[in-house]
Amino acid sequence: MTIISHSMREDDVQRVLGAPFAMIGSDGVPRPGLPHPRWSGTFARVLGRYTRDLGLLSLPDAVRKMTGATAARFGLTGRGVLRQGAHADLVVFDPATVADRATFAEPLLPPAGIRLVVVDGAVVVEDGAVTGARPGRVLAC
Repeated sequence: MTIISHSMREDDVQRVLGAPFAMIGSDGVPRPGLPHPRWSGTFARVLGRYTRDLGLLSLPDAVRKMTGATAARFGLTGRGVLRQGAHADLVVFDPATVADRATFAEPLLPPAGIRLVVVDGAVVVEDGAVTGARPGRVLAC
């Protein structure tokens, strides 16, 4: 069973996102049916709405809060950073057009402005199309 609760206030969301210690993630659960739209829209919403449109975060800070800060906090060595020897998980997006499109009626609509997604060195999304490659794996913290 999925329960969708509308309990967060927008001003609270904005205040938390701007906090220097905050990290960005989602508790959206990939379930059949109609999951919460945050499952496919969280990161694009932060990049588009809160970073580009509202200016609450700089683009580098938003990306750091989604990647390196989170990986470091959970002890995921070699993840969330771009350097030799790190895992090749990358998302190429257009900062001018990235936006979440998921709604409660259509929660699995993919975000706009995502050009390429690479997981463990394999292309999984190219020009908005899913390739069928599934190289990801569950990580233990």
